[in-house]
Amino acid sequence: MAVKPKPRTILEPFAESAVDSSSSPIKHAALSKLSDDQTLIYIGNISGVLLLYSLRTSQTSPPQIAFVRRLALPGTGALNSIHPLVHIGKIIVLVDGYLYLIDSNLLEQPKRISLFKGVTAFSRKFRSRSYGSTLYSNGDGQANYVHRNGDSVDGKSFFAVGIGKKLVLAELILSGSLVILKEIQGIFDGIIMTVLWFDDYVFLGTKNGYYLYNCVNGRCELIFSLPDSSSLPRLKLLAKESRVLLMVDNVGIVVDVEGQPVGGSLVFKEAPDSVKDIGSYVTAARNLMLEAYHKKTGFCVQRIMFGNGGAGPCMLADEESENGKLVAVATSLKVGFLLLFDLHFKEAVDHFLLSENMQPSELFPFIMPDPNRWTLLVPRNRYWGLHPPPKPLENVIDDGLTSIQRAVFLKKAGVESAVDEEFLRNPPSRAYLLESAIENMTRYLQACRERDLAISVKEGVDTLLMYLYRALNCVDDMESLASSENSCVVEELEALLNDSGHLRTLAFLYASKGRSAKAVSTWRVLARKYSSGSYHNEQSEETNLQDPSRKFILNREAAAIEASKILEESPDQDLVLQHLGWIADINQFYTFTVTDEVIAAIDPKKVDILQRYLQWLIEDQDSDDSQFHTTYALLLAKSALETFDVELSTQDSVNEMNASEHGRSSIFDTPVRERLQIFLQSSALYDAEEVLEMIEESELWLEKAILYRRLGQETLVLDILALKLEDFEAAENYCAEIGRPDAYMQLLDIYLDPKDGREPMFKAAVRLLHNHGEMLDPLKVLERLSPDMPLQLASDTILKMLRARHHHHLQGKIVHKSSHALDVDASLARMEERSRHVQINDESTCDSCHARLGTKLFAMYPDDSVVCYKCYRRQGESTSVSGRDFKRDILLKPGWLVTR
Repeated sequence: MAVKPKPRTILEPFAESAVDSSSSPIKHAALSKLSDDQTLIYIGNISGVLLLYSLRTSQTSPPQIAFVRRLALPGTGALNSIHPLVHIGKIIVLVDGYLYLIDSNLLEQPKRISLFKGVTAFSRKFRSRSYGSTLYSNGDGQANYVHRNGDSVDGKSFFAVGIGKKLVLAELILSGSLVILKEIQGIFDGIIMTVLWFDDYVFLGTKNGYYLYNCVNGRCELIFSLPDSSSLPRLKLLAKESRVLLMVDNVGIVVDVEGQPVGGSLVFKEAPDSVKDIGSYVTAARNLMLEAYHKKTGFCVQRIMFGNGGAGPCMLADEESENGKLVAVATSLKVGFLLLFDLHFKEAVDHFLLSENMQPSELFPFIMPDPNRWTLLVPRNRYWGLHPPPKPLENVIDDGLTSIQRAVFLKKAGVESAVDEEFLRNPPSRAYLLESAIENMTRYLQACRERDLAISVKEGVDTLLMYLYRALNCVDDMESLASSENSCVVEELEALLNDSGHLRTLAFLYASKGRSAKAVSTWRVLARKYSSGSYHNEQSEETNLQDPSRKFILNREAAAIEASKILEESPDQDLVLQHLGWIADINQFYTFTVTDEVIAAIDPKKVDILQRYLQWLIEDQDSDDSQFHTTYALLLAKSALETFDVELSTQDSVNEMNASEHGRSSIFDTPVRERLQIFLQSSALYDAEEVLEMIEESELWLEKAILYRRLGQETLVLDILALKLEDFEAAENYCAEIGRPDAYMQLLDIYLDPKDGREPMFKAAVRLLHNHGEMLDPLKVLERLSPDMPLQLASDTILKMLRARHHHHLQGKIVHKSSHALDVDASLARMEERSRHVQINDESTCDSCHARLGTKLFAMYPDDSVVCYKCYRRQGESTSVSGRDFKRDILLKPGWLVTR
């Protein structure tokens, strides 16, 4: 299998502009190059509206795309195709089955071309530079080839028109009419859906297949038929190679002017919405993704994503010239934002909801001003060339109202503007617009909660949704969101809810986030306010909580009920005792039962019970309170110190037995020191410095090594493991955990210079060199070695280390050269595979369904099996008739490397 080439930059952004398609999806686009510094861009949408933009380039200023004019064409159908005719300053468009001739600047009214009705396909005649036919040159013998988009040497323009099952060849005369030269009908199976006239050949596509009509001898042949379930046929001229691309679903078949396949086919990732030609590459657009494929290799060399991918129309336009360098990409990607800035909030949100690629974070700046917690989530400067930068809704509305006032003034002066006529007749109020904006933003964020979003985006959606609920004073919605599972960021909402007096919502929010202490304290404050009558909320007397069948009155009892529910589930007995009094004062029924065992566990003098209680909280209740973890670690450390002191002071066997019994906790089955070591290694929530302070002057070296490791004190850990414990394996494992060569060198230094008057640890150093010599620099090792070290101890290890490094170096060179040879071999094999030929005759049949191939489109697998295109689509491109999956069971063929 050949190695795919690295992505390359073939297409670069040149200029961009907003496209006002009136919320209607774009249907077609075309380019018309007037000069080296000016190109006209035509864009048509499904509503039959034609937009004209002008692209100007200059060496002294950046390129700019300017909107020129908008023209609504007659009829209600979509604008299917646009054909610029630069040499006469006209364009021909196909709308609703009729052809219209329009001046290139869209200044005049469209002129409908008579004699043609029900047109289904339309193409002007393209000519290669070697073309010299005199079929329609009236005997003048001039070569009618095309220099640029629509330019011809003799000024004549010929067209092929598909009308149902009839093909018409015509010439455009100066009066603006088409003169019919020839009509062909009765030989095409199906309605003509696409047509392309190149030199003396006309390519046609119907639902049933592709046809080729010869203008010289009048013969029409079927190139190949199409399966019933295939997508609509599409033709594209490859001007540079004088070839034609025939699309079948996601496969592009390249044929010459006589309809014969040449070279390999182009396989796109999906069936593209639009295919265009630029130099040595074919560009394809699908779902807001633009891809560039090399014509010869068939590889995709570049991908450009508009927005965040997803679904959406994406139309391409090229110069239709062998020297063309421009490709225009037209999308309706940001219509929603244009509607939003035009104060059409409902329509904007409707568009956002239909867009799969729209991200909620793109609307965050409209709700909360930058900078904020989610500023970095917002795409920066990605679409600001298509619409103004994001800003708070209040500013959007103020700017919009200013534009409306300016437009009203200009209209009185007789100057037209782009402001909605309805706003001019009945200007809306700021309060109405703000309410509409907030309601529709709320509607969008509510829908986003059902999507699978990143955690940070979920936090932004829920937090800002709470902001919007507060702005609309939707108390029920606020409490419902706060009491349910949510991703709100409490720190962003505390001040807002406190200042606005929505303490119930804040209490529910604390409880949903597991902040029981703050939640119960908030309910206590509410109970006091209810008692004093100082708490007034605009909510009704009764409020529906999570269960619609349960209703509670807003009073002290409601606060006590909610607080008691939190305390019943809380393992924090201190919190229970702290708030038990005021809840019992309200209603004795809600008093909690606090057992004597739990109260005794709070007594710090009863160490065993306190350890048991903390163990239950941490191991059984999965408590992540750092205070509990620290207290538990300190208790274990204190017990371990006592045990260690007893063991040191005990000498006889009786005392040793007593010490052993004392060292084992009555609660735990393992010794205290071992349990302390396990807890210090497993928990990351205790305060390591506080525990270390307790045992720092003791001989608990392993425990201190664990704590120093937690604090990142690598040198102290290595000193303890190597010198105090002399656990060389543990020291080497710790170096491996660090993963840096300098850690091994540091350990070697400790072995060679242990300090405090100790002799060098040569055997440990040799062990380190033997086990991990590849992690050490030989030169630095030789520098570190002491002259007093016996040579016979280290010579073999150092020699082996040097040989190993030299071996790895040579081995790497061999692997590099072998990989290069395999890559060359694979590329050569792929080239040979793409240049293979297969001969099909009248007796050839499909290896799968055994139907005669005839003129059908067929495919050939790497194992030389041939199937019709219908079977190919059913089986897929990786599995042949034999059932072999080439992606899993790769077919290897001998190459020059193997045969040699």
